[in-house]
Amino acid sequence: MLTVDFDRLGVVEGSSVIDVGCGAGRHSFEAFRRGADVVAFDQDAAELNNVDAILQAMQDQGEAPASAKAEAVKGDALDLPYGDGAFDFVIASEILEHVPQDDRAIAELVRVLKPGGRLAVTVPRWLPEKVCWLLSDEYHANEGGHIRIYHADQLRDKITARGLRFDHQHHAHALHAPFWWLKCAVGVDKPDHPAVTAYHRMLVWDMMSRPWLTRHAESVLNPLIGKSVALYFEKPAA
Repeated sequence: MLTVDFDRLGVVEGSSVIDVGCGAGRHSFEAFRRGADVVAFDQDAAELNNVDAILQAMQDQGEAPASAKAEAVKGDALDLPYGDGAFDFVIASEILEHVPQDDRAIAELVRVLKPGGRLAVTVPRWLPEKVCWLLSDEYHANEGGHIRIYHADQLRDKITARGLRFDHQHHAHALHAPFWWLKCAVGVDKPDHPAVTAYHRMLVWDMMSRPWLTRHAESVLNPLIGKSVALYFEKPAA
């Protein structure tokens, strides 16, 4: 389930990509599949072990071009261990809402991006996220949880203040917003609640089968209740 639109971002074979806060690796896998040289970057060693195993399996099974390279790297998003302008593309999906020093993280994302390169940032959208916070403290008030809710224009301004040029915004995962509202309403510590499990089965079916009806419904609902907002930027070449 991708939040970043890779066609819009423009990742191509031979480009260099860092996926900062890669989590389970979904965007790293897609970049690798498209032939990019990928760094899957996160601070969670256990998660990175799984990501590395999948990247290796993709390579072994020919699911990425032979010329592409990928590695999983543990580190701190506030101090990326790369030189200025090291990457053609930088992805930061669903991480900034977790970071107390988000301005410092944004500065690092911009620093390692090449002039002429592109940055994609996604965060939970204000309205769906606000509903979750109102329904449940447990949803966000936990170690490593969400510490802020962004307005899209607020985040856009933080990034353009670093010299990047904003060029597109879209919303994603509208069908997931009601799922999280439901989890928050019944208790996030109750994953086996019948309503939650039923909705989860529907989401899995949708992701695996991608039927026309739910794809169309989500495209219509995304501007209204899309769970995430994705913002795209370019670093001026000069």
